[in-house]
Amino acid sequence: METIIRRVVMDDAETLSALGKRTFYDTFTGTCSEEDMQTFLEEYFNLQQVQSELINSNDYYFFAEMDGVAVGYLRLMEDHKSLPPVNQWNALELKRIYVDKEFHGKGIAALLMDFTLQFALNNKYDVVFLGVWEHNTRAQKFYSKFGFEYSGYTHDFPIGNTPQTDIWLWKFL
Repeated sequence: METIIRRVVMDDAETLSALGKRTFYDTFTGTCSEEDMQTFLEEYFNLQQVQSELINSNDYYFFAEMDGVAVGYLRLMEDHKSLPPVNQWNALELKRIYVDKEFHGKGIAALLMDFTLQFALNNKYDVVFLGVWEHNTRAQKFYSKFGFEYSGYTHDFPIGNTPQTDIWLWKFL
């Protein structure tokens, strides 16, 4: 099956909301209380929130699709406020990259990452950066394969009342 990557449009908002909730839940279930998880999902992946993000022309969402079905997605944005040291460069944040669990191991995350890096090169960014949960070693190994390195910075990323810490990784282009 061929996988295509395409920009998410407003008509895809419900699909993106559902995929975002599902993939975040599958990735982080068990790392916080169920109540904290549900509160987080409703706050960040509700339909109105997703629609407001899709309206922003500087907020880039892309689907990975197989046979017209969204099986993964990514979110890119020029958002220096989350990691102020990157203000000195033309920087792009990879805010999200998720693949439905039934499609793990099929190379879709790698396609999304290749797309991200090519997008950054095409748009003349100096650096791509991302936050990853300090205990998500699987994701950290994945990012390392693409040349991302620990920046020396961390940030709090609580899920509801559950404290968690993300580490900032970056890759200079």
